[in-house]
Amino acid sequence: MNSAMNATRRALVARSAAAVASRPAARVAALSTASISPHKADSKVASSAAAAAAAAAAVAAVVYSSEDSQVQAAAPPVDYAAIKKDLEAMMEAEDASRGDGSSIAGTLVRLAWHASGTYSKEDGTGGSNGACMRMSPEKDWGANAGLDVARDFVSGLKAVYPEASYADIWTLAGATAISYMGGPEIAWYPGRTDSDKPTTVPDGRLPDADKGTIGGTIQHIRDIFGRMGFSDREMVALIGAHAVGRCHTEASGYWGPWTNAESTFSNEYFRLLLEEKWTIKTTHNGEKWTGPEQFEDPSGQLMMLHSDMALVWDKDFRKVVEEYTADEELFFKDFGAAFAKLISLGTPSQSAAESGVGGLLDSFLALIGMGK
Repeated sequence: MNSAMNATRRALVARSAAAVASRPAARVAALSTASISPHKADSKVASSAAAAAAAAAAVAAVVYSSEDSQVQAAAPPVDYAAIKKDLEAMMEAEDASRGDGSSIAGTLVRLAWHASGTYSKEDGTGGSNGACMRMSPEKDWGANAGLDVARDFVSGLKAVYPEASYADIWTLAGATAISYMGGPEIAWYPGRTDSDKPTTVPDGRLPDADKGTIGGTIQHIRDIFGRMGFSDREMVALIGAHAVGRCHTEASGYWGPWTNAESTFSNEYFRLLLEEKWTIKTTHNGEKWTGPEQFEDPSGQLMMLHSDMALVWDKDFRKVVEEYTADEELFFKDFGAAFAKLISLGTPSQSAAESGVGGLLDSFLALIGMGK
């Protein structure tokens, strides 16, 4: 890694620590999980004490056995609402320092995504539990290139909130980043623990940008997301996160943002997919493009990967793209549910997240008189 990249990482770590330095080291509230899920329970949930209690039990502290390679620790409650506020302040400070319209938030979404996207419903392995990207080999996978910046950015929070796991911090950071950029609030539940051993899942569980052929890329998307239990509709919704952020040549070899508003969460990505004329990129800044094959718009300033174009090449994917282009509210609703499910795969709260009901913790705590 060159000296410029090292300097950037050191600056992010310093800014992370400074942003939370004013917080007391033990900002702990009894059963502070009342603030975890930003969604309010709807009427059908509020009327069901049993459902609420089940959800609360699902996210209760879980002590794993040594066979599960999880650190055994019964931690006191954590003030996750305070962590979320710190994250928002840190993102605001970092984005202001950049001054170029970009945002660290998109990288935090990618961190949460990649920490979670190794899950397999076939054997229950992988997922965000464990935070194994802290160690080799997972941190060295090509798909995770560049995510050291995001991990460093939030590292200061662990010192201020030592009872919080890295796995919870990373996923909460991703969920917070989405709403910070104007996207939907994500129902988030705690309970993840950090592994003291490297991952045992194989490399290759995260999506590739191109599998060489149109049919191969389309099938790859279905294989990767299907392994986690996602439907075609959920696949399209989750890939819609490309509305934010950009590709960096030093990380993936690809270059550029997907939209003109890379720090704003919207349905613009889908509109551009349908309406722009996308052609193979051949030049960059007046010189021959030597990076991997990607697509560009007529201006040469926006890009799409083969895996993005697959959403309009495949007729079933394209139908969903057309729906989301016409209805941003629908996209937000579907994305919020799918992302909450993604970051809960393989965790104690998986069943609660997959139910698609946010706010069950709020309901339960209100029932026992400990709600907000």
